[in-house]
Amino acid sequence: MALPPPIRPADAPPPRPAGRSAQKPQPRIAVVGGSLTGCAAALLLLHAGFTQVTIYEAAPDAAPRGGGLIGLEHPALDILDRLGIDQSEFVAHDSETVRRVTVRARQPIHTLRQAYPGRNTTWTLLHAALATRLPAGVLRTGRRVAALGVHHTQPVLTFGDGSREVADLVVFADGRTSTGRRLLDPARRLRYAGYVAHRGHAPTPNQPLRDFLRLEPGPGCQYNVAPVPGGLDWTLYLTCSPTAYAQHFGAPPERRTFALPHHVGPAARAHVDAHAARLLPAAHAAIVHATTARMAVPVMDIDPPTRMAWPAGRGWAVLLGDALAPVRPHTARGANNGIEQAAGLVAALTQHHRWGADLAAALHGWQRRHLPAAIAAVHQGPAIGARLGLGHHPHQATPST
Repeated sequence: MALPPPIRPADAPPPRPAGRSAQKPQPRIAVVGGSLTGCAAALLLLHAGFTQVTIYEAAPDAAPRGGGLIGLEHPALDILDRLGIDQSEFVAHDSETVRRVTVRARQPIHTLRQAYPGRNTTWTLLHAALATRLPAGVLRTGRRVAALGVHHTQPVLTFGDGSREVADLVVFADGRTSTGRRLLDPARRLRYAGYVAHRGHAPTPNQPLRDFLRLEPGPGCQYNVAPVPGGLDWTLYLTCSPTAYAQHFGAPPERRTFALPHHVGPAARAHVDAHAARLLPAAHAAIVHATTARMAVPVMDIDPPTRMAWPAGRGWAVLLGDALAPVRPHTARGANNGIEQAAGLVAALTQHHRWGADLAAALHGWQRRHLPAAIAAVHQGPAIGARLGLGHHPHQATPST
């Protein structure tokens, strides 16, 4: 796969000679998005000695917003280790076992045990572990980015209230509906994949579950359930037309990319309960039925990215994690990609700031290492969906994974 060549702003100075750099001012780094990738990126930057780091979060607060189960593989876990975040803070159950169960006529007929190279956590636990380590003043909430421009050769963020902030580097880590992607790479738009991840949190049953359990009742359905603090987190994937999605959640999937509990009405609940009762073993159907607060996420696809960094005057703007390339949740690569990309970006910036490495070349090297993994995850999601018979399936060949 050919990657784009290093891009140097037209008015950039020539590369610095190799060797230790002279003392120079700290770059102003704006991180857009205060969820997992944004908080991780900011902590990594601060840990590396960058002092002028600010997170701009559009939401009025950074409280947990009901995110579900997250699988973190060993490279991401190691990055968190290096930040001094003990796994006991965000891993409530240390099982590494995934049990994949084939179900027919609501009865399990075959179980395959697999070892997962990582640990499971939840958005709430991981976000708390990251956000509580941010120094006071780093996270600024209620700051929705509206535009990115250049003023006197420097990147400038304009916010919804008309205020502006100057930066040397803008890191967009603002999720799958990213404003940064809309500004930097507008041709790549989300498109609905034809099925929905219905999710809920249920109280722990009489016999608590320890491992991650994946039930496959046949084409058009997958059910995942795992233990989390205070109960079980379950996800039921079901095929759903765009019309049915709008009827269930009040807006088309491209507009309502997260259906929060107040969007999930009686019709949506009855739809999920009926499928659970028809497809799942009785105990799991009962777990779904007993769940009061529910959410739903339409599964979306996007064209693979071709780059990660854009010059903005004499500065730069980059995309990380879901802002760069949202992936289907089956891949378990969303949080992993974001954290790993953030760590690689900080390494490139450190070599530039501390040792005088050419920044354009450093960013190109970072892109060359991390872009293929992002592209592979984008391709992997449709392949998994097709195997499960979920959603609609384009006729073109899907790369093997």
